[in-house]
Formats: sequence, structure tokens, C-alpha cells
Amino acid sequence: MDGDDFTPEGGKLPELKLDARQAQGFISFFKRLPKDPRAIRLFDRRDYYTAHGENATFIARTYYHTMSALRQLGSSSDGISSASVSKAMFETIARNILLERTDRTLELYEGNGSSWRLTKSGTPGNIGSFEDILFANNDMQDSPVIVALFPMFREGQLYVGLSFLDMTNRKLGLAEFPEDSRFTNVESALVALGCKECLLPADCEKSIDLSPLQDVISNCNVLLTEKKKADFKSRDLAQDLGRMIRGSVEPVRDLLSQFDYALGALGALLSYAELLADDTNYGTYTIEKYSLNQYMRLDSAAVRALNIAEGKTDVNKNFSLFGLMNRTCTVGMGKRLLNRWLKQPLLDVNEINNRLDVVQAIVEDPELCQGLRQQLKRISDIDRLTHSLRKKSANLQPVVKLYQSCSRVPYVKTVLQQYNGQFSTLIRTKFLDPLEEWMTENRFGKFASLVETAIDLVQVDNGEYRISPLYSSDLAVLKDELSVVEDHINNLHMDTASDLDLSIDKHLKLEKGPFGHVFRISKKEEQKIRKKLTSNYIIIETRKDGVKFTSPKLKKLGDQYQALLSEYTCCQKKVADDVVNVSGTFSEVFENFAAILSELDVLHSFADLAVSCPVPYVRPDITASDEGDIILQGSRHPCLEAQDGVNFIPNDCTLVRGKSWFQIITGPNMGGKSTFIRQVGVNVLMAQVGSFVPCDQASVSVRDCIFARVGAGDCQLRGVSTFMQEMLETASIIKGATDKSLIIIDELGRGTSTYDGFGLAWAICEHLVEVTRAPTLFATHFHELTALAHRNDDEHQHASDIGISNYHVGAHIDPSNRKLTMLYKVEPGACDQSFGIHVAEFANFPEAVVALAKSKAAELEDFSTTPTFSDDSKDEVGSKRKRVFSPDDVTRGSARARLFLEEFAALPTDEMGKTMEMAAKLKADLQKDAADNPWLQQFF
Repeated sequence: MDGDDFTPEGGKLPELKLDARQAQGFISFFKRLPKDPRAIRLFDRRDYYTAHGENATFIARTYYHTMSALRQLGSSSDGISSASVSKAMFETIARNILLERTDRTLELYEGNGSSWRLTKSGTPGNIGSFEDILFANNDMQDSPVIVALFPMFREGQLYVGLSFLDMTNRKLGLAEFPEDSRFTNVESALVALGCKECLLPADCEKSIDLSPLQDVISNCNVLLTEKKKADFKSRDLAQDLGRMIRGSVEPVRDLLSQFDYALGALGALLSYAELLADDTNYGTYTIEKYSLNQYMRLDSAAVRALNIAEGKTDVNKNFSLFGLMNRTCTVGMGKRLLNRWLKQPLLDVNEINNRLDVVQAIVEDPELCQGLRQQLKRISDIDRLTHSLRKKSANLQPVVKLYQSCSRVPYVKTVLQQYNGQFSTLIRTKFLDPLEEWMTENRFGKFASLVETAIDLVQVDNGEYRISPLYSSDLAVLKDELSVVEDHINNLHMDTASDLDLSIDKHLKLEKGPFGHVFRISKKEEQKIRKKLTSNYIIIETRKDGVKFTSPKLKKLGDQYQALLSEYTCCQKKVADDVVNVSGTFSEVFENFAAILSELDVLHSFADLAVSCPVPYVRPDITASDEGDIILQGSRHPCLEAQDGVNFIPNDCTLVRGKSWFQIITGPNMGGKSTFIRQVGVNVLMAQVGSFVPCDQASVSVRDCIFARVGAGDCQLRGVSTFMQEMLETASIIKGATDKSLIIIDELGRGTSTYDGFGLAWAICEHLVEVTRAPTLFATHFHELTALAHRNDDEHQHASDIGISNYHVGAHIDPSNRKLTMLYKVEPGACDQSFGIHVAEFANFPEAVVALAKSKAAELEDFSTTPTFSDDSKDEVGSKRKRVFSPDDVTRGSARARLFLEEFAALPTDEMGKTMEMAAKLKADLQKDAADNPWLQQFF
């Protein structure tokens, strides 16, 4: 490579050092590799790595942002483009592919010439072999989960068998459920589980349309991996799981007997992740039945609309709910639990209140809050340390760190014991009793005494992890022999100093290095004793910093020392391996500590957020889903109010059954409609996670699902227009929502013409009011929708018992200069006008454009607002007809007109006089009814 090849990051590219023969051998190997468009293959060349072919182009474009990073390897006819990658850049690429992207896999090859072998492979769902690189300098924020799905048609119904694997927490799960054509159940499961990769049989039944499922997988940012149908087999499953699952095999058999389709999915996962090939997995996993209904359900649209997860482009951490709420103190453990909790809000009122009780206890007791922070921040990532104990390469470091972390538990207990507030009983049963149970002599006590006797804890302070010589009789003997040889060497040091007449240590130094034990003196001293030195000693090297020499005696003692030291090291490794293996048997103790401490950490994080905001959060009252209302007084959006320079204006939300359960919110763009409806969703989610909420007062009736249709997110890359995406998301709401859900819809019907959009919005509202009957916030720019709140209750008997109400976001137009001021207040009643042109003025549209827009808008308003036809004969022939009426008038009017036509068609035709008389009466009745219906008046 040229000397001036620099990457945009400022680092010099490693040079690709291959001669023609090596290059030819490598090219022939590379071209024989099986094609895999997803795989990024890197080749380890000791000091650096290389990528080739399309991978090299991908790396140059994506990570170096320049094609000048590419080099040609081999002759032009059969050569391949190549890119070299430094060790630091390799870490960046690995982190991006395995932790951030979900469209690539990573493979690492080792070897030389034409002989290379695959040594590591990783996918976003299976990062095990790259963990040391990924988490060397970073916390693990999320535990990746792989899901396998097996769709199946039975008796005209689509079913899905689902299995999941969480390697970090060593958990397996199974579920089976009926599914709709949009795969909404699968979507909420992928979100709740934090899935990163999904296995599907490549050859599903022809009758199943998988394109909506592929869309769901893509929307959830999950890597899709297709496997042969033959991999989805359940033979010997009970036997295989018997090896892997803790405890006896009988409960496992009982669990498996409850499933049909999910068993094949579980079989595919076991073979894909090669769990049985690694005996460190044996007896360490747990398995559970996963229920879709144990948590609030969220789909990918809701996760985006409520801004739950951290985004790569977030300018600051407070942009997302996770970033704002993550004030955890433990390394990694708390973050991962918070991540999971935010995607799994609770449904059980008691469980939610238990979390809120703990948060309240910490909020009300500053000493408890401070004490927990002090102790929790000294605790390492116990889960990850336990995980690394099980690796074949494990050493003493995780053992010592686990000992140090778990040794903090008594201090955490002391902090909790000092709390004597109203929730002390709960704190005792939830945290103190379990901690005491795992701290006993029989559990953590045994591990602590193993570490204290087996490991030299004094040396740990110097950064060395050694076995204590007192622990093993073999080590003790070797240690004594080493000490004897060391004493002889030290005596020889003194004898040599007196022989050469040099002061010990000041002039004559004893050193250990690549040459073993040697003496060293300065060049100045060497000149004084050169004659004696050359006749009685052996000079090894002469350098600026001095002269190194030895003697036959020192060489002999040094060789003895080295032989004993390597024997000692070998013996110590064997003992250390035993200590690591025995420590691994305490993993249940560590896992329980990790679960208790990370829960305490997240609840402490909630309390810290509640009190440290400029306006403190309040505890919400929680009621069951079939009772109570959703009332948020003075509610705020937690992420928005946390931005610098934002003076957030709070608003009340009162979703009351029978009065305002369905709210239509109108008002100008930029007036705060979207923010308001999103903040209601975020507040409800926070309450069900067990957090205080940014309100003056709050009560929440538990919701089983939050559906959000916010913003026109189109997917043109997949051939889905804005409007189609809008309709697909709305279809999910109509099919999936129940009266226990919360629905948030923003600006529905924008992706098509005004009349179609309005018609759809009206029809969807009617369905939600009459069929779904869920609390709904419907923000719209169709002011005509506000007529829904005034419908005839006789005709639509459901309207009154769920309660439809109009709200609007306030805006003020100064009559003197026609300037618009947004008030950002949500007030009862419909918005009385549209403000689109004023917003255009805000955006500094050219004056001529604004003037034309105003005149055209006036024409249209003139055209459509007065709902009567003029019957003044002096009207011009071409005068504009006023033709738009309220939908309510149209609905009632057309029903009445239909009745008139049916009655007219049924008139007798045998007596003309009588028929004319009856027709005149029908017309008079219709005209009378038209008096209060503008739509009917146009016919008279």
C-alpha cells in the first residue's frame, strides 16, 4: 500500500504484505468459498486483518467512506479487490455488524497461503464467539435473543409455533398461538423479547403468505435467517434438553407435551446455535412457557412513536425514553434489565404497585437513595462475569471480581435495613430476605471461603491473579524451593558486589529479563573494572544504558529458578482451573444476586429520575383495566422537557368512560397535537413499568396494549407507499385493539385525496367508537370529524356510553397584524378554523405565494361552507354551488331520502287521484323534515 493511505479517521491503513505466490494461493482459496451475500469475511494476518471482493468494497464505503482504501491483490485478470483493517477498526466493524446493524453476519478466518479455516462466526443473535472483542471496553446494554418461528395452517386457521433462546441469561422459551394474516402476535413477541435474529423454514406451506411476516421482521430491525425445513425437527428433543436444563427431566417432558408446532422451532434453535456441542452448556439452562399476554403488547410502530429505544442518531441521551431513564449504577446489569422492562410493561395491578412502592420508599428517603447509589456503583456486571466463568478460557480474574462484587451485598443489606418507612415490610420480603438466603454459610459463604483460601488476595491489589501457595501442598513445596534458589541468587548478588567492589543496587543491579537473571552496571562503572569483568565474568550485551553480564554460578542458579518457575506456573494453572470450575458451580448464587441487585438498581434509577427533574414526577394511581379512567393532570413529555432550552407547557388529559373516552383533537400543525397524544402514551407506559410519571397528578387504568399510528413513515425501498403503510398500520389497530387497549392516531388519511382521506378517517372513527370502544386520542386536520361528537344518540346508541368529546390545541391570531401565536394548550371544544397558511407564513414563504394561497382558500371556503343552495333567480348561471355538508347531515339526510323513495315506490297505481294526494303528503313530510337538515334542503 502507498505510504500516504490514510483513513478519514486519521489512522494509517496497515500495509498488505503478500508476495505473488502467497497472493495466488490465497485468491484460489477465496474463490472457492461458498457464496453468502450477508457474510462479512475477515482474514487474520496477525498484525492486521484483510477483507476481499465485495466485502472489501462494503468496508471501504461503509467504514472508510472512500474507495481509495481499496487495493488490487493478484494480477488484473483474476485479481480481487482488497482492503486492510487495523485491530482497532476490526473492533469497530464487529461492534457495528453484531450490535447495531441487522443485515450482516461476521466470519473470521485464520491460516496462511491457500490454507485457511473459519475460527469464529457471529450473527446479531449469536455474538458468543466475539464477546471478548465486543465488550472489552463497553457495557453490554442488551442481551440478544434468537427466535425461531414455525407457521402452520390447521383447519382454516393460521398458527405459529415460536421458540426463543437468550444465551446471555441461559433461557429457552416456547409459545404457540393462532395468528392473523398481518402476524401482529409475532410482532409484539419480537418487540417484548428484544429479538435480534429470526429463523424461518425456507420452504413453508404454499398457502401461507409470508410477505407480511417478512415486513414485520424487517420493521422490528431483526435479521432474517432461513433454514431448511428439515432443521425444524423435534426428534430426541426431551433427551437433548434433559442434558441442558437444570434439575430433573420430568418437568421438561411435561412442558414439551403441551406443544405441537413450537417443538420444531426449538429443535431448529438448538442445532443453529450448536448448544449441545459445548458441554459447558450442560445443566445450566432454564426453560419456560412464554405467554403473549403476560405483558402489555407493543408493536414496532408503537416503539418508534413513543421513542422507547435509543437511536443511533440521538444528539443526546434524553432523546429516548431508555436514554432518559437509564441512571443505573451497576455496570451493564441494570441497563439490560431496564431495556427489557421498557418493552415489557406490567399488566398486574399488584405487581405495578409493588414496584411503585419501592420507588416511593427511595424517593421519600434521601439516605436510602444515596446509600444505594454508593453501594451499587461498586458492583461489577455479575451476569457477564458468571458467563465468562463458563468459558474454556476462563481464568482467576472473573472469580476475584465476583467475590469482590458479592462482598458488597452485606453493605447493600445494611442500607436497606436502616430504612424504617411505611414500605419496610415489602423491602424485607422483596430484597432483604432473598439476599440473606443467598448470603448463608452454605451458599455464598462456601464460595467466599474458597476464594479467601485459594487466591492470594494481597497480590490482587498489584493487578496479579495468583493461587495462594498455602492452598496446595504441591505449590507450597515448589514455593519453598523457589525461595531457596532466590536466596542463593541474592547471596551471589552480594558476593559479586564485594568481589567487584561495587555498592549493591546503587551500582550493581540484579535484573530478570529475556536472558534470565543478569547483573547490570553503568558504562562508567564498567570502565573501572573492565579487566576483572572480562577475565571472571561473561558479558552479554553492551548498550547506552549499561553493560549486562552473568557468571557461571548465576547462570546455573537462574536456570534452576526458571525450571522451578515453569513447574510452579504449570501447577498453579491446574489448581486455578480447578478453582474456576468449582466457582462455576455457584452460578445459581451469582444469578440470584444479579437479579435482585439489578432490580434494585432500576427502581433506584426510577426514583433518581423522579426527584432530579426540574419539576418532580408523581406516583400514579393504578386501577384494573375494566375500571377507572386515564386522568393525567398537568402531564408533560418526559424526553421533551429534558431538552436544553425547552420551556414545556403541561396539559391535562382526561379520558373518562362515558364522557371523553374517545377524543378528537384538532388544531394547527406545530400546535402540539402530536406531542400531546404521544406524551399520554409515554406516561401510561411509564406508569405500567413501575415508574413515577411527569404529571401533577395521575391515575391510569391498566392497558393491555398501546397502538400508535403516528406520522407518515413510508417504505418506498420495499415498494410500500406512505398511504399503504398508513393503512397497514391502521389495519393492525382495527384487528388487534380491544376495549382494554390505548389507541393513539395522528393525522390519519393524509396520504390520499382529501375526500378519500376524510371518508376513511370517519369510517375508522366509527369503528373504534362502536366496535373497539378503547380509549382513543385521534389527532386530525379534518375539522369536519368533530361532528362525530354531536351524533344522534338514538341512531348510534354506543356513542353516548363510551363518550366522544372534542379538544383542540390553542392558537391565537392577533387581529391587528394577523400574526399566529401557538399556545400549546389543549382545551375542550373543536378548533374553529384552519391555520395552515399562517404556518406557511411562519416558515417565511414568499409573500406572493401566501397571498395567492389565502385567496384560493377563501374561494374554497366560500364554495363549501354554506350548506344551502341559493334559490335567488337573480343568481348568475355559473355561480358556485356550496356543496360540502357535515357527514352527520349527509348520513341522516340520505337515510330519510331513501325512506321517501321506498314509500313513493310503494304507492298504489290503480286510483290516480288518491295516489297524487298521498304523494303530496309524502313530499310535505319530507320538506318538513328537511327544515333542520341542510343536505335535504338542496332538493327543494
